[in-house]
Amino acid sequence: MVTPAYWQGKRVLVTGGAGFLGANLCHALAGMGARVTALDAMMPDGGASARNLEGAGVLLVRGDIRDTELHSLCEGIDVLFNMAAQTSHMGGQKDPVADIAINAVAQVRLIGVMREATPKAIVVHASTRQFYGRPRSLPVDELHPVNPPDANGVSKWAGEQYWLLENRVLNRPVVSLRLTNCYGPRLRIRDARQTFLGIWIRRLLENEAFEVWGGAQLRDLTYVDDVTGAFLIAAEQSGKPDVAGQVFNIGGSPPISLLDLADKLIAANGRQGRYELREFPADRAPIDIGSYAADDRAFRTATGWAPAIDLDQGLKLSLDWYRQRLTDYL
Repeated sequence: MVTPAYWQGKRVLVTGGAGFLGANLCHALAGMGARVTALDAMMPDGGASARNLEGAGVLLVRGDIRDTELHSLCEGIDVLFNMAAQTSHMGGQKDPVADIAINAVAQVRLIGVMREATPKAIVVHASTRQFYGRPRSLPVDELHPVNPPDANGVSKWAGEQYWLLENRVLNRPVVSLRLTNCYGPRLRIRDARQTFLGIWIRRLLENEAFEVWGGAQLRDLTYVDDVTGAFLIAAEQSGKPDVAGQVFNIGGSPPISLLDLADKLIAANGRQGRYELREFPADRAPIDIGSYAADDRAFRTATGWAPAIDLDQGLKLSLDWYRQRLTDYL
């Protein structure tokens, strides 16, 4: 359980704070009395939007971690939630130099500033299941071999490892959460750059057919409120020896095939909607990981966290939220 009193008056920096996960985290933190700064480059191809922070009562600083003056932003903070990343798989394949500049080189820059400005601050790093590549067996635990399927996975793996070194070498409390497919309010839905579910939601609400590629692949999905809870709990418990310096998988609902997920989404929309089954596009097939399901028992055991929103409820909540704001997110 999250402890709201823990956050009262805490000084918090959220990089990538205007994006999907970062903005939801900012709303939760500010609601508990934290003093929150959101740093975001507001890249047009990402999921960031000032609209995501409306009503949150946080300070939004527009800047890129590759070149923004970071010292004043980091100085004196109690917690860093590090959500800034280039997340597009195809973007990383097309421009791996820019990809690694954001996901690895800029992370080293931020680490250097943090060492000077706030050497004791807690860091919770947003990581990804992408490192594991095509799973050898399901569910995937943290001991699964790392075999990134694309350039974006390589760069994110490097960035995560630099942060974990801060714990091993300097004893900074660092926790890395490897996320699966996350969904819910403030997700980018105008295309599939953030996740396939985003464009499914858009097409459904526009009364158009959405495409299901393949269909048999299994996925587990985590509703954004549960992801937010995991980040907050990780920070609160980062002083525990079985939490500090650890990487944890974060899962959610039991795994489901993409075809069954499409049916559930339509059911959540009052059984209104349709989809078309397609072969996987040729340019994406080589980097597709097949089926995936997270084994997140380590995080549950260490912290007591557990997802509270099941898939049926989460899909309905998401559709209801976007139905009122569709034009704002296109």
